[in-house]
Amino acid sequence: MGLTSKKVLVLAIVFAVLLFIATVWLWPRLARRNWLAVGGRVGILLATQTALFACVGLLANQTFGFYASWADLFGQETDQGVVIDHAAGGGTGGPLQVVGTQQVQATNGSRPQLTGQIQKVDIVGRTTHIASPAFVYLPPEYFQPQYRTRAFPATVVLTGYPGTAQALISKLNYPRTAQSLAKSGRMQPMILVMLRPTVAPPRDTECVDVPDGPQTESFFAKDLPDALLAHYRIGKKPGGWGIVGDSTGGYCALKIAMHHPQVYAAAAGLSPYFKAPIDPTTGDLFHGRRNLENRADLMWSIKHAPAPDTSLLVTSSRHGEKDYKNTLKFIDAVKATNKTRISSIILDSGGHNFNTWKREIPGTLQWLSQRLGER
Repeated sequence: MGLTSKKVLVLAIVFAVLLFIATVWLWPRLARRNWLAVGGRVGILLATQTALFACVGLLANQTFGFYASWADLFGQETDQGVVIDHAAGGGTGGPLQVVGTQQVQATNGSRPQLTGQIQKVDIVGRTTHIASPAFVYLPPEYFQPQYRTRAFPATVVLTGYPGTAQALISKLNYPRTAQSLAKSGRMQPMILVMLRPTVAPPRDTECVDVPDGPQTESFFAKDLPDALLAHYRIGKKPGGWGIVGDSTGGYCALKIAMHHPQVYAAAAGLSPYFKAPIDPTTGDLFHGRRNLENRADLMWSIKHAPAPDTSLLVTSSRHGEKDYKNTLKFIDAVKATNKTRISSIILDSGGHNFNTWKREIPGTLQWLSQRLGER
């Protein structure tokens, strides 16, 4: 049973309850003053508390999507290799392979023409050789005959770190929200490409081109759009791509759009930060190269590098977000460029969590929709 399975959570709760009952039942028998009784009391208390902590941890993981599997939890992720499928005749498969489909939950049927479709894909970067799974949401219009020649705008949707791409569907409800907004005419139909920024697991590369390491920024700036353009009906002219993310994904979204405005016409950071951290999960990202470190610092970049021709959206909360003041400073810095466009969603109260981001996603998708199209 997988880490995110409800059966695992139920079994953990049942086991914790049984241990609690056993503790109450056996405590009088373990009340003697000898080493065996003392050891029994210590053992049963540790077992009960461990079971309770396991229940809380499993529930938190299912709620916030920190880890996708047991291997992910214990740092034993093994899908770092590059897989290239060889076609008959000695050729190779494309950079994107569809490996599964699922329907968007809805009450009006299950046909793609009515609800859209979510495709699970494997993507291999042609230039970076980074391999990553992703989910692609295709709106209902993509399958309707009257739109068979239409090219759609696309938005890359990133999780935080560590995060799971599935959480963008099941917890943050991006496809259902996009479908509902488009149906009511509040946004244009849009393709969503949902994945983790952690494309070299378990390392947190902060979407940086690491010297002699994973070229994560280049993967999102070139390989990912190229793979999607070759497989789906996405507009090829500038202005058709957006990118959005929360937390680490928000930092990545803003940085990638600022560095590559010719690719991404708009970017939204939900509760973003503005400078890549250096910690045990990231390792040495810059190898002592100050120019690379400065370039990855969004505040430094907006003040010292040429202002990018792109639109940015940042979100935060007056109470509950530790980067609220930095967000206001970033807004002022962008406004001073007179070229890069900046918008914001500032809540009165909201923590760094899924509930807050779900309140910001509808407005964010509408904002992106208004800015994506052929320029």
